[in-house]
Order: sequence, then structure tokens, then C-alpha cells
Amino acid sequence: MEEKKLNEKESLELITQMIRQSRRNMVVGSGNRFLLYGYSAVILSIIVFVLVRTTGHLTWAALWFGMFLPFIYSWLYDRKHRPAVVTYTDRMINETWKVIGTLFVITVLVMMILGYAMGSVNFALMLPLALIYCGIGTSITGLVIKDSVLAYLPLFGLVFAIYMLVALPSLLHTPATWHLYFGLSFLIMMVIPGHNLNAKCRK
Repeated sequence: MEEKKLNEKESLELITQMIRQSRRNMVVGSGNRFLLYGYSAVILSIIVFVLVRTTGHLTWAALWFGMFLPFIYSWLYDRKHRPAVVTYTDRMINETWKVIGTLFVITVLVMMILGYAMGSVNFALMLPLALIYCGIGTSITGLVIKDSVLAYLPLFGLVFAIYMLVALPSLLHTPATWHLYFGLSFLIMMVIPGHNLNAKCRK
């Protein structure tokens, strides 16, 4: 009976250590992955908004493809700086984001193929879909590492995503302000939780 209690304590301690190690492994440079993607989205949202608003050309929205640059950076960084210890929770988080990344690629390819077949393509749909994909991935990560801020703040982004999906069919053109809404959503669902996660990792 005593041996069983000891094993339970050891199991809980092991799980705690795995979660703590996973939090540390998510660090990228002086910040973590959420700060990398979050700040990239915020900066791009301001740039795209200013260009679309001042020129009136919606084609500037194509700059959002620049969000693949943080992904490439993360991929190259991971290849050069593999963590000394890879836990089960690390693998869960990595596989989750692989699925999210695959969703992005499939969505873009399908939209391009359908756009080519129909003669036009409206990538405005990517704004709400990106918020949904990233929001789900961030929330799952927060649940895995038991971080309530990371798990529930992304729900804020889903509010803007639902608004965009409801409003999109009735609009002739995507409002320039949507790019700011997108950046604001990433600020709340990735940047704030990212700084909170960093603060916990330093303790």
C-alpha cells in the first residue's frame, strides 16, 4: 500500500517536471514562439492596414503571406537547437502545431485551386480562418502545459473570427480595419500569454 502511494507521488512529480520542461523548451531566443508569431502578426497588421488605407489597393493584403517567415525561422531554429530533453508533452504540442500548419497549407492550396477554377479568389477568408486555427492551437497548448491564460485568452480571437465570417458574405470589399482586428486578436491571444509564459519560466 505504501509503495502505491509512493508511485502516485512520483507520477505526479514526473508530470509536473514534464510540463515545466515543455514550458522551457518553448522558449525561442529572448522570447517564446507565441511572441514570435504574435508580434509578427501585430506588425504586419499595421503595415497592411496603412498600405491598404492610403493606396486603396487590396492587393497589399498579400503581405500576410509574410507570416510564413516566422514559421521558416522556427523550423530552422529547431533544427539547430534541439532540446536536450524532449518530453511526451513536447511531442503533443509539436504534433498539434504540425496539424495547424497543415491546415494552413491545405486551406491556401484549396483556395488557390478553386480561385483558378472560378476565375477569382478572395483571400479575405484567411483572416477568420487563421484566427480559428491559431486560436485552437494556442488553447490546446495552454491546456497541455496547464496554463489558463494561454488556454482561454485565444477565445477572444474567435469573437473577431465569428464576426468576420458572418459579415463577409455581405461585403463587396474587405474593410481595412479587419487587418487591425486581426493584429489585435494576435496581441491578446499570443503576445500577452507569451509574456505571461516567459515570466513563469523565469521563476
